[in-house]
Amino acid sequence: MRRVIAALVAVAAVGGCTVQASEGDGKGPVRVELPKSSPSSSAGAKDDKPTAEPSSKAPPKVLLSPGDTGRDVRELQARLRQVAWIFEGPTGTYDGTTEEAVKGFQGKRGLPKTGETDTVTWQRLLRMTHEPGKWELYLMGGQPADKPDARCLTGRVLCISKSSRTLRWMVDGRTVTTVPVRFGSEYTPTREGVFSVYWKSRHHVSTLYDSPMPYAMFFSGGQAVHYSSDFAARGYAGASHGCVNVRDEAVIAELFDEVRDGDKVVVHW
Repeated sequence: MRRVIAALVAVAAVGGCTVQASEGDGKGPVRVELPKSSPSSSAGAKDDKPTAEPSSKAPPKVLLSPGDTGRDVRELQARLRQVAWIFEGPTGTYDGTTEEAVKGFQGKRGLPKTGETDTVTWQRLLRMTHEPGKWELYLMGGQPADKPDARCLTGRVLCISKSSRTLRWMVDGRTVTTVPVRFGSEYTPTREGVFSVYWKSRHHVSTLYDSPMPYAMFFSGGQAVHYSSDFAARGYAGASHGCVNVRDEAVIAELFDEVRDGDKVVVHW
C-alpha cells in the first residue's frame, strides 16, 4: 500500500496534483484531487503557435535629400564620382542628377531605391570611398575666395590667389567680379609676383602648344589669363602650361573688355 501511495504522490507531483491520505491507519483509499484548470493553463493550449509581433525597427534616418545644398552635398557627389555614379564635378546642390545617381547606387546594392541618402546608404558609400580633398569637392569651381592681397587694394587689379584658386577683378579696393581659376602644374608653374597686362589677344592660339587661348591677357612672357575649354570640361582634374585658366567663358569675355593694357596683375598665395 505504501508503494501505491508513493507512486500516486510521484504522479501528483509531476501533474501538479495534491494527494490526501484518508484518516486512520493509512490503509484506507487515497483520494487524488486535480487542480481546476486556470485561465493561463487553458489559454496556453491555444497559444502554442507564437504570434507575430509588430516590428519595432525604425526606417533609416534620411541625411540628405533632393533640394538640399551645401558642403555635405558636395561630399556626397564627390564620393559618388569616385565610384562612377556621377561624372560631373560636385555642385553642392542635390539635383536630379544626384538623385538618380543615389538610386543607381542603392539598387546595385539591394537597398531601397529612394533617391534619398539615408544612414544605410551613406555608411555603404563611406566604406567604398576615400575622404575627398578640397579640390575634389570644388572640382569645377564654386569655392569661396580668400582675402585679397594687400597689393590688390589700390588701382585696377587682377588679384589672383593660388590658395583659393580664384581671380578677383578689383577697382580701387572694391571687388567687381570673382571667378575660379586654374594654374600650371608643378612642371609648368604659374609665376608669382606683381605684373601688368602688356598685351591682349581675343582669338589667340598658342604657337608653342598649338592650343586655343581665347580672351588672352598676357602678363608675364607667354603666361596669360585666358578662357580654357579643358578647364570647363575637366575642372581641377587637369592643369595649364603656366597660364591662369578661366572656365566661365561669359565672365572672361566681359573681363577682357574691361581690362586695359597696363592694369596690374598680382599672383599670390
